[in-house]
Amino acid sequence: TRNAGKHAGGVVIAPTKITDFAPLYCDEEGKHPVTQFDKSDVEYAGLVKFDFLGLRTLTIINWALEMINKRREKNGEPPLDIAAIPLDDKKSFDMLQRSETTAVFQLESRGMKDLIKRLQPDCFEDMIALVALFRPGPLQSGMVDNFIDRKHGREELSYPDVQWQHESLKPVLEPTYGIILYQEQVMQIAQVLSGYTLGGADMLRRAMGKKKPEEMAKQRSVFEEGAKKNGIDGELAMKIFDLVEKFAGYGFNKSHSAAYALVSYQTLWLKAHYPAEFMAAVMTADMDNTEKVVGLVDECWRMGLKILPPDINSGLYHFHVNDEGEIVYGIGAIKGVGEGPIEAIIDARNQGGYFRELFDLCARTDTKKLNRRVLEKLIMSGAFDRLGPHRAALMNSLGDALKAADQHAKAEAIGQADMFGVLAEEPEQIEQSYASCQPWPEQVVLDGERETLGLYLTGHPINQYLKEIERYVGGVRLKDMHPTERGKVTTAAGLVIAARVMVTKRGNRIGICTLDDRSGRLEVMLFTDALDKYQQLLEKDRILIVSGQVSFDDFSGGLKMTAREVMDIDEAREKYARGLAISLTDRQIDDQLLNRLRQSLEPHRSGTIPVHLYYQRADARARLRFGATWRVSPSDRLLNDLRGLIGSEQVELEFD
Repeated sequence: TRNAGKHAGGVVIAPTKITDFAPLYCDEEGKHPVTQFDKSDVEYAGLVKFDFLGLRTLTIINWALEMINKRREKNGEPPLDIAAIPLDDKKSFDMLQRSETTAVFQLESRGMKDLIKRLQPDCFEDMIALVALFRPGPLQSGMVDNFIDRKHGREELSYPDVQWQHESLKPVLEPTYGIILYQEQVMQIAQVLSGYTLGGADMLRRAMGKKKPEEMAKQRSVFEEGAKKNGIDGELAMKIFDLVEKFAGYGFNKSHSAAYALVSYQTLWLKAHYPAEFMAAVMTADMDNTEKVVGLVDECWRMGLKILPPDINSGLYHFHVNDEGEIVYGIGAIKGVGEGPIEAIIDARNQGGYFRELFDLCARTDTKKLNRRVLEKLIMSGAFDRLGPHRAALMNSLGDALKAADQHAKAEAIGQADMFGVLAEEPEQIEQSYASCQPWPEQVVLDGERETLGLYLTGHPINQYLKEIERYVGGVRLKDMHPTERGKVTTAAGLVIAARVMVTKRGNRIGICTLDDRSGRLEVMLFTDALDKYQQLLEKDRILIVSGQVSFDDFSGGLKMTAREVMDIDEAREKYARGLAISLTDRQIDDQLLNRLRQSLEPHRSGTIPVHLYYQRADARARLRFGATWRVSPSDRLLNDLRGLIGSEQVELEFD
């Protein structure tokens, strides 16, 4: 049998028992009753129906308030009442006008940010209007442009039209600069001009929405007669009726828009005044969605907030803010670590205090809930960084720590709980028990973070290239990309974090790769011709510079690029660089250095980039250009060799 379809938040009320009006249905256990009538029949039977929408944003606000009020309590301040915040806060509206609305409820999409930049809202009424305006109808009808032009004085205010207006409508339409934007305004116009009752005005609103010719003819007659009774010219009344009818199709329920705008404003206010707590709450809500967390982490950095890596001693399951106002990464956001192991670790920490080192943690935590795979993920994420010298030592010592913990558990079972002396040692002695090994190279550390957190937290492989690739992309980061105009091309750059080739039902091959530049991500599509030409470049961990057209991706809700040209970093250097600059002082130069310089350049002499030596001493400086036979290919290997030989600041590429 089929399950009963029911509204997730639908509630029906009746003046007496529900069964006096509608038959009920319940599940096999006799619980969860629902009406057997659908929504239309319920209304027809005379019952009142409510649809309750559960907003995750209300949970985010609540989490933020919990963190905020803990801090306020420590400072001797009263708890913050979000319902009592002023609705005209300058700091909040300044942030809004700058379109810094990432994570702000309803206002964070690219399209909404563009609308905010044009509108420059400066009051709560404008925020209510934002929610109502950002819909296909108003955007396509030109209503949005009229609204913005009237607000900024570029179009004359009229109520509602320059040719056809009436002063009695000014109080109704003034909040929206004379534009008929809300359904309530349609009803108020009918009341003011034609003496409609509230019920009659609501019938008019419904009739205009359904556009039934016979009903509209009837309403026109009622509207005109009512206006004449109020001493208003019949022709004027009909012209205004036509305008109302035109805009009624786009009209939005203001009470709905105002309620949502209030929640939007509360999140905006929290972001402006308590940014760390607010962003920690938002990231907690999205911590299962790595794509979103990547963007939110970058927004935190843009705001100047500090994000600490997950920490097994100070961290919680959720993101939270410490006493210094820093966001501590939520341990629950680590991939491959379930809630059970984290709870076991936090329980052990709460009972016995902070963990001193890896051996202490393994001994005090139930290893049935904490297996080797989970511990490896925690080490790779950086959560154990304060428990040992470095991640390589922690990883290489993990086997010994688990073995010691197992021995400790067995000893405890027979009453010999000294872990064979390990726990009795001083911290300095314990640290010596860690495996002696070299720290991981930075790239290995970062790869571990990406695998477990979905992003690079303590660094990013692209960091060393950012200054350089700004030359290739005009300084535009991935988070700032916008759809390109028809016929125009945009250039983007980033690290390939995923790449694949798929075959369509028609047998066509499509290449898809995801670029990441720490600010955001962009999906790049390569269709048949481009894929044939550039497929060899679609490799994970390669930095690519891609030119093409950017458009909205209806499936993901983000942006995608259709590639026309693809280059890796070496090809981009060959194309855009005008020279390789090496700076030396007279104190550095000797025969040994010059020999090593020649050895570094020699394997790369098949390129097109000239080498320029900038020589400086106390009384003079000179620029020496190497001969054409010494033109090089400026690969990473060459640049790294030269920087290791001479110094990072003394080797750089030159551009026009």
